[in-house]
Amino acid sequence: MTIFHLQTPLCQEDVKKLNAGDIVFLKGKVFTARDKAHALIRRQGSPVPLEGAALYHCGPIIQDDSVISAGPTTSGRMARYTEEILALGVKAIIGKGGLPGEPFLNKAVYLAYPGGCGAAAASQLRIRAVHFPELGMAESIWELEAEELGPMVVAVDSYGRDLYQDVRLSAKAGIEKR
Repeated sequence: MTIFHLQTPLCQEDVKKLNAGDIVFLKGKVFTARDKAHALIRRQGSPVPLEGAALYHCGPIIQDDSVISAGPTTSGRMARYTEEILALGVKAIIGKGGLPGEPFLNKAVYLAYPGGCGAAAASQLRIRAVHFPELGMAESIWELEAEELGPMVVAVDSYGRDLYQDVRLSAKAGIEKR
């Protein structure tokens, strides 16, 4: 396990040096997106360039132009959009619960952020802009500035390693031994 402090926008070299199990802290622009934002991007395109972006599956709580809480949401709901989002140049998707590993192969990484740490994440984020505000606070795309956002675990790397799949296989093998 290696600890990385990376700056967005990320490049392919950044992605290549990350291995499943590594720890990542991000500095720079991070965009949030949940279900409705993904669907709108599919229909209308992205309101912001996503080349090299870190996309955070998060519905932040915003009050008085400050991020109050920014914990991850379950990424599985956005799985059907993964290939399209990565095709837009996204290099890291942040969330909880994982996504299928295949779309990330040779392209990007999935970073797992601990659930229940919304206040800790918020302390590392500042608002730059909001896109698709008509979707409401939780569903809008928030353009945030991160200062050492993390720690996040590389749960799916660009080499096909998937910690979630490893756990599923290990659990299955343990059950079959009984």
